[in-house]
Amino acid sequence: MNTTVKYEIEVIKKEALQLVKKRLVNRQQQIYTLCKYIPPRDWVHFELELEKNEFLLRDRIIDLLNHESWEDDLGCI
Repeated sequence: MNTTVKYEIEVIKKEALQLVKKRLVNRQQQIYTLCKYIPPRDWVHFELELEKNEFLLRDRIIDLLNHESWEDDLGCI
C-alpha cells in the first residue's frame, strides 16, 4: 500500500505558512528545518518538489512565503 503524500509547491508554501503562524518555525530559518514536520518517507518527494521550483534547502523559509499578506496593510492605503 502506497501512502506517500504528493507535495506540490503550493501545498508546501501553505504548510510552511501554517508552521510560521503556529510559531513552530521562524521565517528566517532554513527550509531544511521543515523536515521535522514532514514524514521521512515523504521527505524525498518534498525535496524534489522544492528543487523543481528552484528552492534550495539552505534558502530561508521566508522565500516560500513570497505572497504573505498582512491584515493591517489594507488600512494603510
